[in-house]
Amino acid sequence: MSARRLGLPRRAVSQILLTQLAIAAGVVVLATGLFLAPLGAQLDDQAMRRALAIAQSAAADPSLAADLLDSGATADSPVQATAERLRRATGAEYVVVLDLDGIRHSHPSPDRIGLPVSTDPSEALAGREVMEIDEGTLGRSARGKVPLIAADGEIVGAVSVGIAYDGVRDRLLGAIPGLFAYAGGALAAGALVAYLLSRRIQRQTRDLAFSDIAGLLAEREAMLHSIREGVIALDRHGRVRLVNDEAARLLGLTPQHSPAPPGTAPGAGSASTAGSAGTADYAATAPAGSLTGRPLDEVLGAGRTADVLSGRVTGRDLLTVQGPRVLVANRMPTEDGGAVATLRDRTELEHLSRELDSTRGLIDALRAQDHEHANRLHTLLGLLELGLHEEAVEFVTEVVGVHRTTAEQVTEKVHDPLLAALLVGKATVAAERGVPLRLTAASLLPDRLVDPGGLVTIVGNLVDNALDAAVGSASPLVEVELRAEGRAAVLRVRDSGPGVAAAHREEIFTEGWSTKQPEAHRERGLGLALVRRLAERQGGTARAGGTADGGAEFSVVLPEALR
Repeated sequence: MSARRLGLPRRAVSQILLTQLAIAAGVVVLATGLFLAPLGAQLDDQAMRRALAIAQSAAADPSLAADLLDSGATADSPVQATAERLRRATGAEYVVVLDLDGIRHSHPSPDRIGLPVSTDPSEALAGREVMEIDEGTLGRSARGKVPLIAADGEIVGAVSVGIAYDGVRDRLLGAIPGLFAYAGGALAAGALVAYLLSRRIQRQTRDLAFSDIAGLLAEREAMLHSIREGVIALDRHGRVRLVNDEAARLLGLTPQHSPAPPGTAPGAGSASTAGSAGTADYAATAPAGSLTGRPLDEVLGAGRTADVLSGRVTGRDLLTVQGPRVLVANRMPTEDGGAVATLRDRTELEHLSRELDSTRGLIDALRAQDHEHANRLHTLLGLLELGLHEEAVEFVTEVVGVHRTTAEQVTEKVHDPLLAALLVGKATVAAERGVPLRLTAASLLPDRLVDPGGLVTIVGNLVDNALDAAVGSASPLVEVELRAEGRAAVLRVRDSGPGVAAAHREEIFTEGWSTKQPEAHRERGLGLALVRRLAERQGGTARAGGTADGGAEFSVVLPEALR
C-alpha cells in the first residue's frame, strides 16, 4: 500500500522523520513502562524491610522482654512507653508488642491495649521473622514481625511494626513526575536528532520521494546498459564503485575483473549485480566478479589510462590507448569527492584518420606524378617532332625502368604483398617529398607472416614519422630494414632527421606525446604508442635509438611473427 493511500507524506525525508519520531516515542514509552513496572514492588519490599528492621531493633532491647513479663497490658505500662518512643523516633505507623496469647501490650490507640491482635501472630511466636503487606485495624500497611526473646532464650512474645501503605504509594506517585520529565527530555533529544538526521537525508536525496528515487534508479540502470559510451565511477579514495557494460568492454576487463595484458583483445564483459551490501546502490552495473571497492590502479594497472581516469592527468577529450583501442576520456568530479569518467572508442576514427592521411599522401603523389607525366609526354613529343627517334626510345625506357626498378627491388626483398605494396607507395610519396626511401641490403622477409595487417600498421607509422623527420635535413634519407631471424621479424627504420634525445626515448611511446602540431581532424601522439602496443601484443618490443649521423633509429622485434 502506498504512502499516499495511507495518508502519509510523499517526500522521503518526511516519512523518515515520522518513522524516527514514532520509534523514539515507542522506545521512551516502553522504557518508562519497564521502569515503573518493578518500581512498586521495589518500594513495597523497601517498606517491609524497614518495618522488619525496626521490629528487630525493638526486640533486641532485653528490657522490653523483661517489662513484658513483669507488667500488665495497660496504657501506662513501660512496654507502651518504650513502643511509643520507638514509633515516634522511626516514623512507623505503629509498634505493637504482644504476648504469647496474642494480647497487645502496646498500641498507638491506648484503648486497643489488652485486646487480641487483628492478624495471625503464630509465625512470629513460633520464632520466625515475617514480612508482609496486610490489612489491619489501622488500614493497609507494610509489616515486619519478629519474636521477642527473654534473657533465658525463651520466646515470650512478638514485636510487630507497620509502615503506612499510603506513604509507599505517595513515594511511587512522587517518582512518576521526575520519571516523566526524564522521559520527555529523552524524547525531545531523540526528536532533535531525528530532525537533524532527516535534514541531512533531505540534502542527500534532493528532497525526492521514495517512488522518485526508485524511478531514477531504474532509469539509470537502463541508461547505463543502453548507452554506447563507457561509464566508470570512482569514490573519493579512487576506488571503483560503478562500471557499465561498455566501459568493461573498452577497458578489456575480464570476468575475473583483472586488467587485460597490454595489447590483448578486450573481453566483452557483461554487467551483473555487485555482491556486497556496501555497494548495493551500484547493483547490476559491474562485470562478473564485481570490480566495486577495488582501487582503480589495481584494476587497470599503472599507465596513462589509470592516470586519466583518476584525475592525475587533467583536460578535456584526453586520448589514451588501452590494449588495441584508442579511447577518448572525459572526467567530471562529483560533490562527494569522487568522479565519473566517460569513455568513447576512437579506434575506428583513428584508423580512418590514418587512412585519410595515406589517401591525401597518395593524392599528392598522384598529382605530382601527373605533373611529371605531363612533362615527360611533352619531352617525348618534342623528341619525336625533331625526328630523334632513338633518343625518344631511350627516354621512355629510362622512365619506365625507374619505376619498375623500385617495385622490383621491394618485391625481391619483401615477399608479403601487403607490405610490398605499402613500401612501394611510401617510396613514391617519399620521392615526391624529396626524400629517398630505400631498403637495406640485409632486408629479406618471406611471405609467412602471422599478422601482416599488424606489421603494415607498424611499418606505416614508423615510415611516416621518418619521412616527416627527414624532410628539410641536409641529406634527407630514410632506410628500412626488414628481415627474418627464425620465426622472428626484425624491423629497423632510420632517418636523417634531428633524432630523439636520450631522455625522451621512452617518453615518446606514451600516448599523447608528440613534437608535431595537431591537425584539425586528428590528435597527435598516438602512432608510436600503437606501435609499442602492437609489438607487445605479439610478445615483442619497440625501442628508439640514434644513428651515427644524429638521426633516429626505431627497432621493432616480433618473436613469433612468422609461421
